[in-house]
Amino acid sequence: MLHHHLLSSSASSFPPAAAQSLLLLPRPPAAILRALISMAASTSSSIPFRPPRAVLAAAVPSLGAEETAAAADEAFRRHTSPGLRRAVGAGGVAVVWFRSDLRVLDNEALARAWAASGVVLPVYCVDPRALAGATHRFGFPKTGALRAQFLIECLGDLKRNLQKRGLDLLVRHGKPEDILPAIAKAVSAHTVYAHKETCSEELLVERLVRRGLEQVVLPQGQGGASGRNNRPLSPKLQLVWGATMYHTDDLPFPVSNLPDVYTQFRKAVESKSSVRSCGKLPPSLGPAPGSGLDELGGWGSIPTLESLGLSVTKAEKGMRFVGGESAALGRVHEYFWKNDQVKVYKETRNGMLGPDYSTKFSPWLASGSLSPRYVCEEVKRYEKQQVANDSTYWVLFELIWRDYFRFLSAKYGNSIFHLGGPRKVASKWSQDEALFESWKDGRTGYPLIDANMKELLATGFMSNRGRQIVCSFLVRDMGIDWRMGAEWFETCLLDYDPASNYGNWTYGAAGPLTGVGNDPREDRYFSIPKQAKTYDPDGKYVAYWLPELRSLAKERRNFPGASYIKQVVPLKFDGGHQRKDQQFNRQTRPKNIYRRQK
Repeated sequence: MLHHHLLSSSASSFPPAAAQSLLLLPRPPAAILRALISMAASTSSSIPFRPPRAVLAAAVPSLGAEETAAAADEAFRRHTSPGLRRAVGAGGVAVVWFRSDLRVLDNEALARAWAASGVVLPVYCVDPRALAGATHRFGFPKTGALRAQFLIECLGDLKRNLQKRGLDLLVRHGKPEDILPAIAKAVSAHTVYAHKETCSEELLVERLVRRGLEQVVLPQGQGGASGRNNRPLSPKLQLVWGATMYHTDDLPFPVSNLPDVYTQFRKAVESKSSVRSCGKLPPSLGPAPGSGLDELGGWGSIPTLESLGLSVTKAEKGMRFVGGESAALGRVHEYFWKNDQVKVYKETRNGMLGPDYSTKFSPWLASGSLSPRYVCEEVKRYEKQQVANDSTYWVLFELIWRDYFRFLSAKYGNSIFHLGGPRKVASKWSQDEALFESWKDGRTGYPLIDANMKELLATGFMSNRGRQIVCSFLVRDMGIDWRMGAEWFETCLLDYDPASNYGNWTYGAAGPLTGVGNDPREDRYFSIPKQAKTYDPDGKYVAYWLPELRSLAKERRNFPGASYIKQVVPLKFDGGHQRKDQQFNRQTRPKNIYRRQK
C-alpha cells in the first residue's frame, strides 16, 4: 500500500461553517420576512436559486493560535532540562545548516552544535534548484505553490522558535555550496552541522558543501584552534542522522543488508532494536554570533510566494495544512489528546474525507517540522495514560514503513528512480500525453479517480487509500509509466520526500507485468468498483469534490454512467473477469512522449 503520507477520522463532510454563521444572525421582523418571501416569489422565474458558497478549507490543526502555542510550549517544557551544560572546552562558532529538519525539538544537529561551541548560527539556504527547478525526466515544477507556501510557514515558525531560545535564523537565497563556505569564513565557524540525507541530489549538495568548506582557511587561533604543526584548519561538515524513528546505528544489520521485504525488516527492528528518546534542550540555545553578520548583510528574509514567482488561490474545499513545528506539535496534541482519535486510528485510517480519519502528520514529518521519535514518545505516553490497542500500535507500524523507505533509498541509491526499479525489471510503458493529462487533471471518467486527483490539486494532500487507488489506475488500467505519476506527486504533495514518494511508487507498481518494487505479492491491482463500494459507499467523497454528481442517488455517484464524462480507458478487470486486452490497447495509442508544456 502507499504508506508515504503516514497516517492520513471518521470520514465526514466538513462543517458548513458559513451556514452555521447564518443561524447566529438576529431574526428579522415578520413584515420584512413576508416582503422577502413575496419578492422571491415574484422573481423566482427569472433568477435561479443559488446555494451558499462552499466553506473555506478546514485548517489542520483546527486549534486557535493560543491553543497551538500552548500545546507547543508544553511539549518544549517536557523536553527542556535546566541542568544541561555545554561540553568541556567547547568554544568558537558552529553553523547549523537546516535542510529537511525544520524544528528545534529533538534536532540532533542543533543539539550537537550547541554542545560543541560557544556560539551557534542557524542557517537556511533557499536553493533555486529545489524551488524553481524542474523534475528530472518529465519537467514538472520541482516544488508546487502549495508546498512552497507550507515551507515558507515552516521557516517563519522555525525562526520564531529559535528567537524564543536566544538564536535566530539566517536566510540566504542561493546554492548551499556557495553560501555555507562564505558564512563559515565570515564568522570563523569551526564546524557546519547538518542532518544527513540519502538520495542523490541531496548527497551531491553535501559533497559540494564539503568541498567548498575545504577551501576556507580559518585565521590562526580561531575556529577552535589550528591543526598540528600550527597548520591552519578549514571548517568541517559534520553530518548527523536524524530523519527516522529507528536510528541507522541501531539497526540489527548494516543498511547494505536491509531486507527486501518490509515485514522482515519490521519484525527485525521490533525484536532487536529500540527507539532512542528525544534529545533534551537547554533553556537557552544562545548566544547568536555578535560579529560577522554585517559582512553577510544581516539575517536576511524568508521568501514570499511572490518572490518565488508563485501564487495560490485560497482553497474553498478540503484541508489547509498550517506549516511549522508549532502547528505540528499542536496537531499531535489535537489528534492524541484533545480529540482522542488515536485509539480508533486503525479503524478510520482508510477514510478519504475530513481532517480526522488519520493523523495527518505526514507534511510535518516530510519537512522535518516533527520528529518521528516525538510521535513515538507520544504514542507510548498515550498508551500509558489512556489505552494501548491495535490502533496505537498501527501509528508506529506506519512510522516503521516510513523508516523502511528511507533505509531502502540508502541501500539502492538511484535505482528507486529508474524505470525498472531496484529489481531492474524491463517493462514496456506508455507515455501517452493525453491519457496522463486526463489522470493528472481528474478527467478520467471514473469519479473515484477524478475526485482524488482534484483533491491533490486543491490541497496538496491525498488519503493513503486514494494514493493506492490512483497509482494502481495509472499503472494498471492506463499502462502509463509510473515515473510520470511519481514526478507529478513530487510537484504537488505537501508531504513529498524522495525516499517515501519513489519508494511508494515502485512498491505500488510491483506485479507480474512491472515488478519494479519490493512487494512480494503478485499483483497490486485495485478494482475501482470494489474500492468505491467499500470506501465511499454513499458517494459522499466523490460528490464533495465533483459537485455535478450531488444530484444523483447515492448509489449512482460512483457509477454515474452517461451522467458523467466518458471513461478514457476500460478497466483491466471488469466485474471480476479479466479483460482479454491485457495490454490496455497500447498498440492503438499515440506513441508521443510527454513533455512539459511551455
